[in-house]
Amino acid sequence: MNFATPPTPAQARDLLLHLLTTAVRRAQPEAWLQAHLPDLLRLAPKPGRGRTLVLGAGKAGGSMAQALEALWPKELPLSGLVITPYGHCPPGYKPQRLSLVEAEHPVPDDAGLAASARLLQMAQGASAEDLVICLISGGGSALLCLPAPGLSLADKQSVNRALLRSGAAIDEMNCVRKHLSAIKGGRLAAACAPAQVLTLLISDVPGDDPAIIASGPTVGDPSTCAEALAICERYRIHLPEAARAGLRSGAFETPKPEDPAFASQALHFMATPQQSLQAAAEAARALGLGAHVLSDAMEGEARELGRMQAALAREVARRGQPFAKPCVILSGGETTVSLAAHPAAHPAVQGGQGGPGGQGGRATEFLLGCALALDGEPGVYALSADTDGIDGVCDNAGALLTPSSLARARALGLDARAELDAHNARGFFAPLGDLVSTGPTFTNVNDFRALLVL
Repeated sequence: MNFATPPTPAQARDLLLHLLTTAVRRAQPEAWLQAHLPDLLRLAPKPGRGRTLVLGAGKAGGSMAQALEALWPKELPLSGLVITPYGHCPPGYKPQRLSLVEAEHPVPDDAGLAASARLLQMAQGASAEDLVICLISGGGSALLCLPAPGLSLADKQSVNRALLRSGAAIDEMNCVRKHLSAIKGGRLAAACAPAQVLTLLISDVPGDDPAIIASGPTVGDPSTCAEALAICERYRIHLPEAARAGLRSGAFETPKPEDPAFASQALHFMATPQQSLQAAAEAARALGLGAHVLSDAMEGEARELGRMQAALAREVARRGQPFAKPCVILSGGETTVSLAAHPAAHPAVQGGQGGPGGQGGRATEFLLGCALALDGEPGVYALSADTDGIDGVCDNAGALLTPSSLARARALGLDARAELDAHNARGFFAPLGDLVSTGPTFTNVNDFRALLVL
């Protein structure tokens, strides 16, 4: 693309959508599996000497299962169960050797409860001759919802809803979730012993900590019951009495990294946020743009992060620092939306971390905060989306921002500040025709943000 002549608004939007598509494509599991299949096959038991059991959960569970089932040699035994959210079975995938169960996310349901109980039972049946391949991706926390002894699904649902609304960071939320679980926090790997466990991960968390991704079902957990209880107290999370008693007494303690159950396991990352951001940066440079990755691990309130990145883009646009234009500024991570901090929240909004639903999510809230701070800055465009294709519990992945967005909104009678205070960012961008709707992408490497400065 020749940037000597500024691109039209339509071309700028298309460019940003191209970068998002590139980032999502890099996070698909098939290419990684093709490249590493020989290594996996060397671990597989010979026919008649054991079996290969596949267990998994997450938003990418369907695509991971599909790729593995397609590539695994027909003559080698393969069986197992993978849980994924409703609507996340890839089009055309009809499992033959594996079972794929759909369940609710982000608040668990009966289907997830039954599937996670069945999955744990399958793990407990593994022997020393077996290889267990665990396919783990973001979203697995809600899908692997089997509660700790003495707790009910209703208990897990109420705590999960409170966490989603609290604004707690993902590591804090998952610390609580794993201690109230019968399967997360390393308990799945412990149940597989003495089988060899191979965990294949798609990361959706800042820092790519495998103990946090899907609440680390196959990874020793360094956190404690005391820490989980302190998080609940910090965010005023109401705990059922059985949950509070289990945390106080230490009865819900998780297996730790030094536990012998983790001695015969290995893990590999199939996709990470940084890899997707780098792929987008390379695509931008191929078009003649400067490309700068700020971080793949940005956290904090979505609106505040939007305000901060707007200030950076404005500095580039007006002063050519710290980057020369034309350029694209990329970032990822996991922002939060704290509903308690903003009492004017729209009544349709359902939660914070993992996304408020109904009329907004953290991707669109970031963008609306950015829009207000940019105030129509000429030559600055932006896209913010969740790479799983779903912003919170909405049907859009995110939205686009143009220099004319605020002016077009005012012409429609929309008050950007009021909509932000009501967490109604989706309701702001929808009438403008600026929502980004991809549908489920069958992967998840968290937030993707791109600011284009021309």
